[in-house]
Amino acid sequence: MLSGPDLGAGFLHQLSIDRDGETTTFTYHAQDGGADANGPPKGPLDALGFEHPRSPCMFGGPRCWHRRFLLPFEATPRVRQAYNRFRFVLETMMAQTYDRAPVAIDAALREVVHRLGPALDADGIEWFVGGSVAARLQGAALAPNDLDLGTTREGVDRIAALLPEYLIEPVATTDRGDDHIVRGARAFVGTFQQGARVEWAVPLAPDPPRPFEEWSGRAGVARLDSVTIDGRSVRVSRPEYDLVRAAETHRPDRLRALTDLVRTRGADRELLEVLLGRSSLPRDARDALARSVRDV
Repeated sequence: MLSGPDLGAGFLHQLSIDRDGETTTFTYHAQDGGADANGPPKGPLDALGFEHPRSPCMFGGPRCWHRRFLLPFEATPRVRQAYNRFRFVLETMMAQTYDRAPVAIDAALREVVHRLGPALDADGIEWFVGGSVAARLQGAALAPNDLDLGTTREGVDRIAALLPEYLIEPVATTDRGDDHIVRGARAFVGTFQQGARVEWAVPLAPDPPRPFEEWSGRAGVARLDSVTIDGRSVRVSRPEYDLVRAAETHRPDRLRALTDLVRTRGADRELLEVLLGRSSLPRDARDALARSVRDV
């Protein structure tokens, strides 16, 4: 064990390391810490990408939550740094997730644009804003909970290098659920009490790419437009991506706002057809969604 037991946001935390030849697995563990951790927790950690292991954990038993990262052993100091920031900002992230506490999206977005824009442009690395923040920047009446960035494989590591003090997960090979293996990272941009979660990743498996990966860096997948933020042109993904995602995740409030936006802008019918063809929605739901942005 590299760190722990540590307390935060109602959880008891540990950071462990498992070396198997040249492969090193770093694991964040979290379990209900009770009153000693100012608990109980506000809710489960699956909303932040954690999962329950298939078997009881040697540190947290059967109720332990896990996040795993594959990295060289030499990455230990930066994993520990990200783990500590995660614990320190977890209370704020849980309040944003379960208590509807304000998310400082605008401040985080400005910080990200000023940090990333000049450096990535100078390096010739493509990047863009995706998800609900992209839709809001294009006029959707949404209150995003986090900020998704799109980039290339090279860009994943470069973005992490430009936001080192904000990282809550190290840039690493990891999973994002359903055997979806990515190279990515997460950050919390802001102070311990006020900020926004920022995520970026590119898929490593499975192949072909999963639906809605507007931030995959794969040619022909992303359709991008541009907006201006503090005088800088920033590329954003089309709202059709978030529209289909909202339908799949059963978010009627978000779906209404995105339908209005796509109608107003005019649907990219080719893109929407591709996204619906790759989606898990039933056929009647796909047809209804396509009609909803055509019928005025």
